[in-house]
Amino acid sequence: MRQIVLDTETTGLDPRQGHRIIEVACLEMVNRRLTGRHLHRYINPERAIDEGAAAVHGITLDFLADKPKFGDVADELLEFVNGAELVIHNAPFDIGFLDAELDRLGRVPVRTFCDGVIDTLRMAKELHPGKRNSLDALCERYAIDNSQRTLHGALLDTELLAEVYLAMTRGQETLIIESVAPPPAQASESARSGMRKPLAVLRADAAESAEHERLLAGIDKESKGACVWLAGSQAAV
Repeated sequence: MRQIVLDTETTGLDPRQGHRIIEVACLEMVNRRLTGRHLHRYINPERAIDEGAAAVHGITLDFLADKPKFGDVADELLEFVNGAELVIHNAPFDIGFLDAELDRLGRVPVRTFCDGVIDTLRMAKELHPGKRNSLDALCERYAIDNSQRTLHGALLDTELLAEVYLAMTRGQETLIIESVAPPPAQASESARSGMRKPLAVLRADAAESAEHERLLAGIDKESKGACVWLAGSQAAV
């Protein structure tokens, strides 16, 4: 199974108001493992960046002045995601911006090229109802190091999201740990034995038994004679 973890940064919040993509990043996973292939591009939006958006990602128009326009990277992007399932945090936001950019070029929506879209924000809300489910909150919940995320950035965010997605889907929770099977000889020996070794029984000594009785008597007093363990202990004597 081929999946692409995708994230964008933009000039603002709403493509219907003319806001544009300024950064896009994609990481490839095959069978739940990163392949090392990625696509990362900064894009000249040909318009101003809202102050609120700049405060989130720290990208300036001066930095983007010599970067390619979306039309210059569209084919490369579509080729990279073609046939894959997209994994996106808050997918309607990124898909909305991608479709708006493609529409300006007279192209069909991005879902046309992909084998479905997974929205990890929606997934997180179903798994953790009533809790914060931002990417930072999920990193904290699943013990994923996000200390380098002082600002939002598409490439770093896809790397973190890949870890979060694997953790949320209860599969391999890091990208480097392999499951270890027992050696063939050990496995066959276990199969031949068909049973476990008997467990050793350790009986309480006199001091431990006395302490147990004292504890039960205290519980019986506090519960006004309702300690069922004390009744069972006396019946067994």
